[in-house]
Amino acid sequence: MNVLFAASPSIAVPCLQALFNEGINLAGVLTNPDTPKNRSGSPEPTDIGKEAQRLGVEHILKPVKLDGALREQVAKLKCDILVSFAYGHIFGPKFMALFPLGGINIHPSLLPKYRGPSPVQAAIINRDSVTGVCVQTIEQEVDSGDILASRQLHLTGKETSSSLSEIISREAALMLPAVLQEISAGKTERKRQDHSKASFCRLIKKEDGFINWEMSAAEIEARVRAYDTWPLCRTIHKGRELFILKSDVYDCKGKGEQCGHVLGTDEKSGILVQTGEGILAVTLLQYQAKKALFWREFLNGARNFTGSILGYQEKH
Repeated sequence: MNVLFAASPSIAVPCLQALFNEGINLAGVLTNPDTPKNRSGSPEPTDIGKEAQRLGVEHILKPVKLDGALREQVAKLKCDILVSFAYGHIFGPKFMALFPLGGINIHPSLLPKYRGPSPVQAAIINRDSVTGVCVQTIEQEVDSGDILASRQLHLTGKETSSSLSEIISREAALMLPAVLQEISAGKTERKRQDHSKASFCRLIKKEDGFINWEMSAAEIEARVRAYDTWPLCRTIHKGRELFILKSDVYDCKGKGEQCGHVLGTDEKSGILVQTGEGILAVTLLQYQAKKALFWREFLNGARNFTGSILGYQEKH
């Protein structure tokens, strides 16, 4: 079976490694173009591009568009099946026609819940107790394909998007080779999704990270965990952008003070901030362009922080 693997971010790297380690023939890897990174601004490959290069994959395709020129390149690879994981592009019918066995997609939720581009963050923000990962067939309607395999994951309420993505990536890597073996043997069992129960998540934007202190402490704490990689939760302190990197719910019911009011500190819990419902304890903070600091170190350099009012920027 000749596989074209389409992916870009680090969450998909263990799956690429699993295909390689299981001896499945990687006819090629499809990933996003190199982009400028770091201070030098020099273009760098995606995480998948880097790993494919390390593994010695001969054909690494980095198109800007899935156009006719790309279809010609893919056709020459004589692929049997497309495997996609967080590639970020919709595959049209002309492209899918290149694969005799069709395509499968790995999705980090228990479909039909959280169709769309940010299911990991959605599960954390909504404080779900359970999430999971599915392998589904690729259809023209996004994330609507039949389920070929799924695994349920129980959440502790402490996961961040990066830690949960790592867990999901390992589970997906365990699932993928077995699904491909079943497809090759013609023994797959397909489960149709209940489309009436579908829910959706959207693309996350930078402004989603701005903290609305009128939210509850539990809601804000969940967002801090969900946006720990990007866009990071942030607030405004005396005109300066301040990242809130780690926090916990100190009191889930307390009310009375102005939202965003820095109430003081607790020796075990950190800096205490009033929210619309409850008090948030902040333990790791960072002014823009400065280094992240544990709360005690931060207060050493932030005079009169206690008693100040933290603001937020409205979404546009």
